[in-house]
Amino acid sequence: MEAADSKKSDLSSGSFSFRKRARSFVYAWRGIRFMLKTQHNFWIHLTVTFLVVVAGILLNLSLLEWLFIILAIGLVLAAETFNTAVEQLTDIVHPEWGEKAAKIKDLAAGAVLICALTAALIGVFIFAPKIWAWL
Repeated sequence: MEAADSKKSDLSSGSFSFRKRARSFVYAWRGIRFMLKTQHNFWIHLTVTFLVVVAGILLNLSLLEWLFIILAIGLVLAAETFNTAVEQLTDIVHPEWGEKAAKIKDLAAGAVLICALTAALIGVFIFAPKIWAWL
């Protein structure tokens, strides 16, 4: 708990410092590393990301299409990361199974599903006409 307390006091104290800001990036990369090492759904999203990027290169997406694709990818990866944070926090606050804890986790997972479906729909609008024309 000391490390968490010292992080909080380092980053939330009133004075601005570049060292403190740089340290906050270290913590953020630690979170991303955790996602990469432990979260299977994150791996699935990254695999789909790779396939979408390859398809986008092969189908020569426009700048605007790339912007939508990048936004959709970021949305899904961020949603999955928030979902994991909610799950981790719920497990700390309510370690034994309970209906309320399960509902919280379900809501967070539902948010990821909404983001993933939105991203898929964006992908359909961008890729379907190009694939259709290619066929």
